[in-house]
Amino acid sequence: MIVEKTELPGLKLRSRGKVRDVYDLGDSLLIIATDRLSAFDYVLPDPIPDKGKVLNQLSEFWFRMTEGIVGNHIITTDVNEYPAEVKKHSLILEGRSMIVRKAEMIEIECVARGYLSGSAWKEYRKTGTLASEKLPEGLKESSRLPDPIFSPSTKATSGHDENITFSEAERKVGRETAEALRSLTIRLYTFASNYAEKKGIIIADTKFEFGFFEGKIIVCDEMFTPDSSRFWPAKAYKPGRAQPSYDKQFARDHLESIGWDKNPPVPHLPPHVIEGTRQKYLEIFRILTGKDLC
Repeated sequence: MIVEKTELPGLKLRSRGKVRDVYDLGDSLLIIATDRLSAFDYVLPDPIPDKGKVLNQLSEFWFRMTEGIVGNHIITTDVNEYPAEVKKHSLILEGRSMIVRKAEMIEIECVARGYLSGSAWKEYRKTGTLASEKLPEGLKESSRLPDPIFSPSTKATSGHDENITFSEAERKVGRETAEALRSLTIRLYTFASNYAEKKGIIIADTKFEFGFFEGKIIVCDEMFTPDSSRFWPAKAYKPGRAQPSYDKQFARDHLESIGWDKNPPVPHLPPHVIEGTRQKYLEIFRILTGKDLC
């Protein structure tokens, strides 16, 4: 079943993001990962079958794996444990939803970068820096950085997130919180990178969202998914160029190739790009978890 947009009678819709629909259950939230795909700040008109299930189940996998580093917002992903008024929508919710704690979200995105790619590569080419920190000279596109770097950004409700310096992050959330976020971000990235390397995968970069729950910082939203991370096959890695990847870059590359100016109307994806993107999401799920999607 493709789930592009949810309408659940009897439940209160709290927000509809680019990918997730969130319902308010009173003392908790129901988060549904749909099959919508966003690229260049727009939701594309064509959903990717099974995409939401990959995001939901891979996030749960990482949330469970990293509980020793930081708590998370999951209460349950088992539809059988959902309240009766929610469970009646189980056909839609199975495998693509979770009930989570209500956290007070921290208003910056926390990005960890281990390799020079995307906006980080653009900044380095222009200024020789990343997150305003000076980097060694002579790095190439996709070069591995000497150490992972914490690169915070704003959280835009629409449009594109903007990279900010650590000092700006301190001003936004306070020094103690900013330092805690930096530490957690690098620890999570290092843990997952070491795990993924054993599976033949490079995690080039990733982003997290954190919040406060009962006075403690917890990680929320999603973790190490093809929407929030760049996954590169280690065997094909070669610095000096863009890398093949298991994420939505496949769809982005198509949109670039047809010369779309990144303004409405948003073009449709041809069937081979939809299926190709789907296969990349399914494959990275299999590689990282060692099992097929439920």
